[in-house]
Amino acid sequence: MTWWESVVLGLVQGLTEFLPVSSSAHLRIVGQVLPGGSDPGAAFTAVTQIGTETAVLLYFRKDIARIVVAWWRAVSGRNGTTRRDRLGADDPDARIAWWIALGSVPIVVLGLLFEEQIVGPFRNLYVVAGMLALFAVFLGIADRVGAKHRTLDRLTWKHAVLFGFAQAMALVPGVSRSGGTITAGLLMGYTREAAARYSFLLAIPAVLGSGFQQLFTSLDEFGTAGTPSLALTALATVVAFGVGYVVIIGFLKVVSTYSYMPFVLYRIALAVVVVVLLVVGVLAPLAGADA
Repeated sequence: MTWWESVVLGLVQGLTEFLPVSSSAHLRIVGQVLPGGSDPGAAFTAVTQIGTETAVLLYFRKDIARIVVAWWRAVSGRNGTTRRDRLGADDPDARIAWWIALGSVPIVVLGLLFEEQIVGPFRNLYVVAGMLALFAVFLGIADRVGAKHRTLDRLTWKHAVLFGFAQAMALVPGVSRSGGTITAGLLMGYTREAAARYSFLLAIPAVLGSGFQQLFTSLDEFGTAGTPSLALTALATVVAFGVGYVVIIGFLKVVSTYSYMPFVLYRIALAVVVVVLLVVGVLAPLAGADA
């Protein structure tokens, strides 16, 4: 990988992480289209996501600070002495902290159980194309039939678990972390903006945890044959941070006004293009395979 390819992949990560189009799928596809012609890998994808999640921390810093303070007041007993008080029963900010923790469990458990598949078979471009198309349909249906009246202060533990499993589906490239959680949110009756905001908040522990885990466990592998160097990965991460911050601002403004149909159509079109390129031999299903 060259420095400019690293910049391109950082741009792709920043542009697609928060949109319901699957950043991991785009990195997988674009990585093979670039002159180097290879999959940048699950470790590169996870580490560059640290950049976009840092953008989330910056953008939602006031919300995060308010949630953390409310949670601490609850668990330290400052809101009262009963068990309900300590769990934040009457404080939606304290509750959302618990729900984010609860909703993060599925992706951690499933990520550990299917680690080998995540870095291998799940990155097959036929699988990626199928997930792009399938979850485009789900997103379109959810946006059409969702009641869109619930706000985040009405989030329950049951919905938190469902949000968590929806996020965990994004372990398969092509599903989309934001797309999965937003789809689930719409089907449960949440507004577009509420589903999108919770999608961003829910992703923080999962994405940062995955990114730093991959960084430390794969530290010796960066720069070896077929893998980008740590310096180029860091460059892509910085680019992803800057671009991702701008995308967050624009995306939240768009979803409060318009439907998700453009993203639905884009996902389907991209899936068709990928399948065509696979059939004619321009792309190879798996990294290292002959096109």
